Amino acid sequence: MPTLKFSKMHGLGNDFMVIDATRQTFDTANAPIREWADRHTGVGFDQLLIVESSQTEGVDFGYRIFNADGSEVEQCGNGARCFVKFVTEQGLTDKQEIVVQTAKGIIKPRLNDDGLVTVNMGQPRFAPEDVPFVLRSGEQVGAVSYIVVKDLDSAEMSLVNMGNPHAVMWVGNVDDAPVESWGAALQNHQRFPQKVNVGFMQVVDKNHIKLRVYERGAGETQACGTGACAAVVAGVRLGAVASGEWVRVVLPGGELQISWEEGSDVMMMGPAVTVFSGELTY
Repeated sequence: MPTLKFSKMHGLGNDFMVIDATRQTFDTANAPIREWADRHTGVGFDQLLIVESSQTEGVDFGYRIFNADGSEVEQCGNGARCFVKFVTEQGLTDKQEIVVQTAKGIIKPRLNDDGLVTVNMGQPRFAPEDVPFVLRSGEQVGAVSYIVVKDLDSAEMSLVNMGNPHAVMWVGNVDDAPVESWGAALQNHQRFPQKVNVGFMQVVDKNHIKLRVYERGAGETQACGTGACAAVVAGVRLGAVASGEWVRVVLPGGELQISWEEGSDVMMMGPAVTVFSGELTY
């Protein structure tokens, strides 16, 4: 049985098992990801991150992400911060800023001198096919918000693709928001044929929001980097938060700083922490 080296990391409590597939062989098809993700009998994590060699000029690494249920996803913002810290700590690069290929495009995480990580998350996308989201008759392509009906209730939400799909709801108080019930229902709603991450955003002021996120394949997590980006983008488009300024996003696991203005890339800044390293066989 092969021995596999890994690290356990987290970004604001959104935790990861990180594997270097550049210096050891890793077979994703036969990896027992669900077993490793179990918090009682395994390593325990929200997502598995895989560092791969790049075959593209100008790109330093490939980046693959698997949820705790074994499904592969396109992007993970908290994971991107852990990614750059991991490759630095493991001696895979001596660059402060690296270029990383994800399933949905290029990102550029940078390890700052103060230990925080800044990530250029690229431009958000709003077209229904980018989510994807099934439009109904009379609905406008790329609208700021849409109404989605669940049973006899309805919710107004903004749709943002940050490399993975997000539906952001504006709520009065995140503490009593129906994250579990609405998150689970909307994630599997027929209008989201490939499922969706659901964010519940409370606007405190123009430079401060609170956020809880129900993620595909993981449920509610302590923090979601792409979810924080999507919430700020939605807030800017709704005129609720500041454009082109750092916005403080408070999640259950801690705080991120997000900045975006129309036509520009989304910037994210926050911490990344290594918890421990280990080996396992499978």
